Parts: sequence; C-alpha cells; structure tokens
Amino acid sequence: MIYKKIFFLDSKNKHFYKKYPIIFSLFSLFGKKNFFIQDTYVKCPILWINHSILIKVICFLKKNNICSYEMLFDLYGVDERLRKNIEYIPCSDFTVFYHFLSITNNSDLILKVALSKKNLQLPTITSIFLNSNWYERETWEMFGIRFIGHPHLTRLLMPKNWVGYPLRKDYPSHATELDKFFFSKQREDLAMESLRFCPESWGLKRNNNSKIEYMFLNFGPNHPSSHGAFRIILQLYGEKIINCVPDIGFHHRGAEKIAERQSWHSFIPYTDRIEYLGGCVNEMPYILAVESLANIQVPDRTQVIRILLSELFRINSHLLFISTFVQDVGSMSTVFLAFTDRQKIYDLIESITGARMHPAWFRIGGLSKDLPLNWHHLLKKFLDWMPKRLDFYVKTALKNRILISRSKGVASYGKEEALSWGVTGAGLRATGVDFDIRKKRPYSGYQNFDFEIPIGNKTSDAYTRVLIKVEEIRQSLKILQQCLLNMPNGPFKSDHPLTTPPNKNKSLLNIENLISHFLQMSWGPVIPFNESFQMIEATKGINSYYLISDGLPTSYRTRIRTPSFAHLQQIPSVIRGYLISDLIVYLGSIDFVMSDVDR
Repeated sequence: MIYKKIFFLDSKNKHFYKKYPIIFSLFSLFGKKNFFIQDTYVKCPILWINHSILIKVICFLKKNNICSYEMLFDLYGVDERLRKNIEYIPCSDFTVFYHFLSITNNSDLILKVALSKKNLQLPTITSIFLNSNWYERETWEMFGIRFIGHPHLTRLLMPKNWVGYPLRKDYPSHATELDKFFFSKQREDLAMESLRFCPESWGLKRNNNSKIEYMFLNFGPNHPSSHGAFRIILQLYGEKIINCVPDIGFHHRGAEKIAERQSWHSFIPYTDRIEYLGGCVNEMPYILAVESLANIQVPDRTQVIRILLSELFRINSHLLFISTFVQDVGSMSTVFLAFTDRQKIYDLIESITGARMHPAWFRIGGLSKDLPLNWHHLLKKFLDWMPKRLDFYVKTALKNRILISRSKGVASYGKEEALSWGVTGAGLRATGVDFDIRKKRPYSGYQNFDFEIPIGNKTSDAYTRVLIKVEEIRQSLKILQQCLLNMPNGPFKSDHPLTTPPNKNKSLLNIENLISHFLQMSWGPVIPFNESFQMIEATKGINSYYLISDGLPTSYRTRIRTPSFAHLQQIPSVIRGYLISDLIVYLGSIDFVMSDVDR
C-alpha cells in the first residue's frame, strides 16, 4: 500500500502521545510501520492499520491498563474507488471503519483497514464484541465485504433474493437508472420461496437433546408492540422463550445512499425522518458535522435556539414512550392524556418553525428564521403546565402496583452486557453508568446549562428505564426554563459564505458575487474535502454522523449511527428464559423506532 500525505507521528509530536498514550503503546507493541494516522476534523485518532494485525490490535484495545475501549460504537464500510482526493488516503478500493468508545475515559479511537477489490474479506470480531454481528452483516450486505468466521453471515436489511450491493458507488441511487422491472410468475415464485420459514436458516434448532419439539411463533410485524415494521421469530417451550431472532429491514429506505445524491443543504429534511419522533434533534449531528467541515462558527443565539427545539422534541418523544409503555402493560388512559400534552408541544414547535413533526428548520450556519415575537409567552405557558402533569402520570400510572409487578425485575441486564451490545441512552444509564453526551462532550452550548443526568443502580430493568425517562423530562424542562430566561440577543445565522441559504444582500454588488449566489442556490454549497464526525444525545441514545467530503456539492459518504439498531440486536440475550408477556414489557421499555433501525 502507498500512503501519501498522511499525518505520521514522530518525536516532534510528543503532545499527541501525551493526549493519547494508547497510540504510543500500540506503536511499541506492533511497530510504527503497521500504523498511519490520518489528519481530519474528527476529534479522535484515526489509525490506518494492516489487516494482518487487526484482531490482535482490537483485543488489546478492549482490555489494557492504559485506556480500555469497552464498546464497539460503530462498524461500516466505504467504497473508495471514486474518491478524487486520494492523495490524502491510502490506496484502497474499499475501507472498513471500526469505531471504538471508552466510556470510562470518555475517549474514541477509529481504526481503518484498506481493502483491495480482489480480496474483500476480513476476520470477524464477533467473539470480541458481540454487537459486531449485525454491523458486519450490514457491511457485507451493502458492500460485499466478507467477514471470515462470522457465525451467521446472511441478509439483514434486504430481501434474500436481492441482487447487488446498494452502497457501492456503481449501484444506482435512483430507480429510473435501473432497468424496467416486470414481476413475472417465475420471479413471484422465487420471491415466495425466499420467504419460506426454515428454523435452521435462522440459526434455530427444532428440538433439543431430549427430543422435545419446540414451537416457532411469528411475533409481529402486525403486533402493536412491534411497531408494525418489525418481526421476531420466537422459539418457545410452552410460553417460555427459549430463543428468538429479530428480523428487521421492513422499513429500509436507504438514507445513507440518498445522502450521496442530495446536496449538503437538501439532505436536511431526510435527517428529521431518520428517527421520525426526534424532529430537530436528528438535524443537530448532521448540521454540526457539516459546519465542522466548512469551519463555520454559529452565533450564541443560534446555539440556544437549537437546544430549545431539541429539548422540546426530547420531551415529546419521551411522553410518547412513557404512555405507550403503560399502554403495552395494559392501561389505556395515559396514552390519551399524554397526546394532549404532546399537542401543546407541537403547537409551540409549529409557532416557531411553521411545521410540526419534521420542521427541517436547522440550517448550515444557523436556522431557517429567528424566533417569533410571542415565543416566550407560549413556552412559559407550557412550562407552567407540564411539571404538574408529569407528577400526575407518575402518581396514577407508574406507581400502580400492577404495572410495577409486571415490569420491575423484567428484562434486566448489567453494565457489562449493555456495553458489549452497544447500548446507549437511558438503557445504559439505568445500569448506573453516568454517560450523557450533553455533559461529557457538550455541543451547541450545553456546557452553559445547569441540569442533572439521571442514572439508575447496577441493574437496568424495564421499570427503571421508564423512571429514567421521566426524570429526563424534568431535566429538559429545567433546560427550557433557562432558555426562556437567558435567550441571547444577536443574529440567528452566521455570516459565512457557505451558510444555507446564502445571503442575498451581497449578490448584486458585482458579477462574481451574483454567480457565486446562483451556483450555491442551484447546486448547493461546495464543502471542502475532509472528514468530520459528530455525536449527540438523541431521544433514544447516541446518534452520530460521520461525513466524508470530496470537495463536491454532495457528500461522498454519510454514515448514520442510530441507537435503536444496537438496542434491537440485544433482544435475544436479554429475553431468553422469560415469558411472551415479558417480551411485550421489554419491547415497550426499549423505546425504539423502526426508521431509526433501518435508516
């Protein structure tokens, strides 16, 4: 491999060694020649490594005395074959990213492995990190990169009879680029055959050593607690769950592929729909990552307004979660009452943004517009209403002894299991882990706000996860109160040439400005080439965007890491040995959305 213009550590970079001592240890153990460090806007070390030492390096990263990376945060691929700025990366046809997270040290490290199209394979790491199972299957399915030794390398998101690798650069992004599709009788038969259920193909056994026949049951996608787009194949002995296999992909829309054809600006509406209950929360990581690439600093007023909208959507999402959890357990009243409160939030959001669920209101460098004149009256009215309402929910529903007996101690797991499956958000904090991105890695000015992070004890169960969300609503109300009292003055948008939409006031000064304005309005902003990464504390856990710009009006690669994808992968390990009725309670306590899973 030929590496060009790669930032390489030497004796002059002692400050880097001090900041990341794990790098020095890796160099000492495996030799400098096996590592190259890429200089990007990503705020953590990015190491290109030789694939021959991949397993040894990952084993060392997971367990060492310097900085142990307990969680595989993300794993994905990139088709590098059309990159223009190849002098800044290794000679590679495809690249696999391994993103590790150290909760204890609040530190990240990314490994990149360059692959040739003639040898698209790597050893699996499923024996080291349990949650790599789905990530490796997704990478194989989208890019054709095989993971040797994987226990079940089969389709995850796409139908079994799918042809091609959707995230490769030579795979069309528009349906109009494909040949006309005719659904013949032969194709229908093949499609129906691919749907035939065979337990062995799902990694399930028909019976055990004593030759007891198990029952196999399709749970969902039509069951209310499976959200209409999610299936779980249950292996039962009576009502006891012996094993189960989550089946996802019914909601797959290809947002990462769409990002390659949309301009940086026109992709913003898609971010709202990644997790469609989060609204502006989901715009935040994308916008911040683009602004990092463009080197845009936004005004203080912009930061606080973004937090205002994010916390409103957080409360809205949590209210739906709590009320539907109570409904899944067996009570109907709470969900109707909660929708009354959610309506008040939507009215407030609509008065500010002009839209409700999916405002697409954040912009590169700022916001769509400033706050309306009456925003503080509406917010104060809501803040006077909501605390008493929340107390009512706790008293009437969450302290109900039937609900407590149905959910307390059900679907419990500890810190180690949560980290091994990549659990984030309330599911991780319920195990006693104090990790919230708003506190640990403040963004958009969260460091200027006074709020607490609710955490549980050593064990996370269904009831604890719900109580954590209730307390998070109280803390969000506290943040909103501070937004109300301390809203900064000033512009709502940065005065930067790459903000969207561009400032029209300067377009008529001369022909150069007019041309620039026309091109940016028609093509969108041209973002300088580099790579950036941003994670945020979303409504359901950590959501992040990794962006690769090749100096064009569109993204070369947009990787969207969502919390629900990791959370559903954990289901079999938690629910084995419980009853079907416990599964309903467990699913209700996860707080997942299928658009957040399938992206």
